[in-house]
Amino acid sequence: MFFNSLSLSVKPIFFPLETWKRQDALLFFPKSATPSQKLLSTGVSTIACAKLPSNVKTQRHFVLVHGACHGAWCWYKVSAQLKSSGHNVTALDMAASGVHPKQVHELHSLEDYFEPLMEFMGSLPPEERVVLVGHSMSGICISVAMERFPEKISAAVFAAAVMPGPDLSFKAIAEKSSPTPISYMDTKYLFGNGPDNPPTALVLGPNYMASRFYHLSPPEDLMLATLLLRPFPIYSSSETENAVIVTKEKYGSVRRVYIVCEQENDPKQTWMIENNPVDEVMVISGSDHMAMFSKPQELCSCLQDIGDKYFSAELPGAEVDISCKEATLFDDHKKGSN
Repeated sequence: MFFNSLSLSVKPIFFPLETWKRQDALLFFPKSATPSQKLLSTGVSTIACAKLPSNVKTQRHFVLVHGACHGAWCWYKVSAQLKSSGHNVTALDMAASGVHPKQVHELHSLEDYFEPLMEFMGSLPPEERVVLVGHSMSGICISVAMERFPEKISAAVFAAAVMPGPDLSFKAIAEKSSPTPISYMDTKYLFGNGPDNPPTALVLGPNYMASRFYHLSPPEDLMLATLLLRPFPIYSSSETENAVIVTKEKYGSVRRVYIVCEQENDPKQTWMIENNPVDEVMVISGSDHMAMFSKPQELCSCLQDIGDKYFSAELPGAEVDISCKEATLFDDHKKGSN
């Protein structure tokens, strides 16, 4: 995961924790959890699936937000699969990303960067609720949207994403040390305020992406990325903190799911989940950071399960079916990353 500077909030419903043995794997779940809540999921396994009333449409609206330097284009596989399953999909370009007309030097604040998402959320009809998905650094963007539009989000999905909370600042996340020093290799920096001042933007290098993000993804998708990346603005931790202020009352009222990409082996993600507990953790086996490229079908399966479960949980008369397939468990990943 790429970290630079950004902050947020969530309700800690997953403490205290206890363990549960199941087929030689350890499950972590809250003591107050129901049997269905004790099921964690991979992208290839169904989770506790709610039975919808017969008069409820199964179409969901997924809003997909890209990470640093990328654009809406990175969701092309996931968007196509979700649409072919009958869902509505909106993949957005943040400002100065993808085909958005602004240039990075025109962005004067983080608010300018995530303005397209805020405009879109504000344009939704009052009765519409979406599944909001943020990948990597866009965990910052969706967190702000959760604070501003909690009533329009049925679930927020952090896909290998930065996840600050009311009690976990972005600054704390950014300062969390990695077990080994990270080299940004051939990443290029832009100095919009002159060479004697800190960089104002960066572009991820092909070698860095190949080794850190795309090592299990098809080479043609890495090539696509090298052709389409655009500079990502850099802001200080304090600037990010001021832009991303969230509360337990608003941000914390939105159901949250964290998707772990198993082969990324990023201990910072485990640390964020432990310090900012979510409603559910799902693990995609065999995925690198770019799950939309390395495991698109499994990621789609996760998203559809989330759409069904958390949309139906709000409906009167919905019943819970716990006859689900065996899950690959988050603790397996956690133990492997230690």
